Amino acid sequence: MDKIDTLRDHGLFDAKVPRYTSYPPANHFREGIGPRYQAHWLDAVPQGSDISVYVHIPFCKRLCWFCACRTQGTQTMRPVEAYVATLIDELHRVRDQLPADLRMARLHLGGGTPTILTAPLMESLLDAMFAAFDRPEDFEFSVEIDPTEASAPLLDTLTDYGMNRASIGVQDFAPEVQRAIGRPQSFAQTRAVVDHLRARGLESLNLDLLYGLPLQTARSFGDTLGLVRQMSPDRLAIYGYAHVPWMSKRQVMIKDKDLPDAQTRFALSEQARAFFTGDGYDMIGIDHFARPDDSLARAARDGRLRRNFQGYTDDTAPTLVGLGASAISRFGEGYVQNAAATSAYQARIAAGGLAGHKGYRMRPQDSLVAAIIDDLMCRFALDERALAAAFPAQAAVLRDIVRGLLATFPGLFRIGPGGLHLEEDAHPLVRIIAHHVDSFAATGQAHSAAI
Repeated sequence: MDKIDTLRDHGLFDAKVPRYTSYPPANHFREGIGPRYQAHWLDAVPQGSDISVYVHIPFCKRLCWFCACRTQGTQTMRPVEAYVATLIDELHRVRDQLPADLRMARLHLGGGTPTILTAPLMESLLDAMFAAFDRPEDFEFSVEIDPTEASAPLLDTLTDYGMNRASIGVQDFAPEVQRAIGRPQSFAQTRAVVDHLRARGLESLNLDLLYGLPLQTARSFGDTLGLVRQMSPDRLAIYGYAHVPWMSKRQVMIKDKDLPDAQTRFALSEQARAFFTGDGYDMIGIDHFARPDDSLARAARDGRLRRNFQGYTDDTAPTLVGLGASAISRFGEGYVQNAAATSAYQARIAAGGLAGHKGYRMRPQDSLVAAIIDDLMCRFALDERALAAAFPAQAAVLRDIVRGLLATFPGLFRIGPGGLHLEEDAHPLVRIIAHHVDSFAATGQAHSAAI
């Protein structure tokens, strides 16, 4: 049986499964895990620890049809200015709840379009952030940048304040694909922003692409890959487009008949893998690539790779504090997500409280399953020995999971040092395998395609 037959037999071209950027996935968060839990878990963050901070800017001047993020359109800066004022209020409230002697090791501005902010507005936000938290010497400050909405003064402000990693959304450069997803963005616009940032001393550049977009072909995608190579990114994330119009209503603008089928999607992903590994990049997990000297590649080689809401990361901070509408915080005890609607988020902060609306309180078995899925997604392995040592009370559950994997996926694992190792040809199945381990797998929730 060849590789394609094996992948087909195990459901790669039919299955709908989570991306597993968290466990449990965010669509299993429950109302009631709100401000009370949020306050308790913020207070319980260990003294002297490093944390990561994510700030969500939901506003966009255009709403791209492919996007399933929590965003909203605006043509004026008034709502953006009011929102930033609320963010700063939330920051102060959260900081007061945290121990005094901790540091912000990572700061990530995401969206939406963080670069919609004017330079003075960004300065106000960053002044507040850096006044609230001390930073270590290896502090990382990353920002998601839309090249069509990134003024030179704003980019200069970001680099002046220490932005050392930029993440630029490309998706695809083919004009017909861009028209089909409502996102016009020329190579010249993108290259101009890249050149500007590098001239300002940017340390690391990430580019994000999508495969499986409407009207995308092997030839057009190959042209995009070639243009991306000209910009010499340090990292790439090449995700499969998630067509979920039941979750993101704007996706109804994308015609189903224009979407490639599952096997074509897989061929496009393999095309990208061959292109960039052939160009000297290391493949990281299922959908990231990095230069061998990049910190993400080093983390993968050293076994320190992790998953978070942006995908793969070398961030080792156990606590993630999310600020802004719909932002998610991760604590040792569980997750809390802020109210998703901007108006509801602002109302909670205006009322004098925290913005948490729903979340999940981790149980011991959840923590074991989360660790197994992280192992699978990041290392294509299950280190039974390390997991047994970390979760001694869950030893029987762990044994049952290992037996279940070997029985359900015969021939896909080899038994090696420490536990199970997924054969390389079976790596595309890792989300399906993780779904088999998932305690929530039978709840009937709708997810995106496995490839």
